[in-house]
Amino acid sequence: MEFFLGIDIGSVSTNLVLIDKMGQIKDSIYLKTCGNPIGVLQEGLRDMARRWPDSSIGGVGATGSGRRLAGVIIGADVVKNEITAHAVAALQVEPGVKTVLEIGGQDSKIILLRDGIVTDFAMNTVCAAGTGSFLDRQAARLGIPIEEFGQLALKAELPVQIAGRCAVFAESDMIHKQQLGHKMEDLLLGLCKALVRNYLANVAKGKDIKPPVLFQGGVAANLGMKLAFEKELGLALKVPSHYDVMGALGAALLAQGAVRNTKTSFRGFSAGAMEYRVAGFTCPHCANACEIVEIFAGPEALARWGGRCGRWDRENNLQKN
Repeated sequence: MEFFLGIDIGSVSTNLVLIDKMGQIKDSIYLKTCGNPIGVLQEGLRDMARRWPDSSIGGVGATGSGRRLAGVIIGADVVKNEITAHAVAALQVEPGVKTVLEIGGQDSKIILLRDGIVTDFAMNTVCAAGTGSFLDRQAARLGIPIEEFGQLALKAELPVQIAGRCAVFAESDMIHKQQLGHKMEDLLLGLCKALVRNYLANVAKGKDIKPPVLFQGGVAANLGMKLAFEKELGLALKVPSHYDVMGALGAALLAQGAVRNTKTSFRGFSAGAMEYRVAGFTCPHCANACEIVEIFAGPEALARWGGRCGRWDRENNLQKN
């Protein structure tokens, strides 16, 4: 059978998803990026190679903040932004979806769809409050496994009012309320409610949120956050079964469409065993002095990018200009 591989490299996690021609997930891998996107991507490729032969891959797509890097290493047939990938995945799960709330490790997004088309979107710009990394840090500070955060929050009887304008204020207010003797459960749900208010006031400001609403990204596993959203919006949220790898699912679906009448550019799972090196130089052609990034596989330069004018910003332009 022919399958399609989707890769989503983010700042916190790196996800790989394999789908069949019907768009059904056959395999998925969720890994922590840990500041090493190339090494973690290769780890995921080696894991996939143990179960699937190169010949079974009919197309590859890449998304996420590290999508260009992934695209070069794996030989992606399509490289798309996270908004497009998450929207495509959401439509696969819920064809009539009108709103997607996506909260990952370092960023938050809202995507509005009407009749299957993205009509509006927004992302967080200056505040990380409510993202997965912030919730992880609070759970660690309180000595709570992040997996139990949501369940504990659901036991709250009187949620505490927490200042959620930004991550710094939220954490300091949490510490203050904790020292006043409030119950842990009330603190946790209070934090969830504050972060939801922050999201709706900043990321979703002015957006027309209509059902069906999908809640995806790693934070969707937090039942406290889901409850807080539902209470604030007065709407039921649906959490997809593969909420944590929806970006990779979207990339795989996009790859399927991209190779409909062409042969895949997939380099093979052997890319997981190759030695890659990242180097760079400062472009001398103008006063901008752009920092150009180079990706090497052994002695071979696979790609260069980073220039403002586009002189070097082409993956296959490896000539010295």
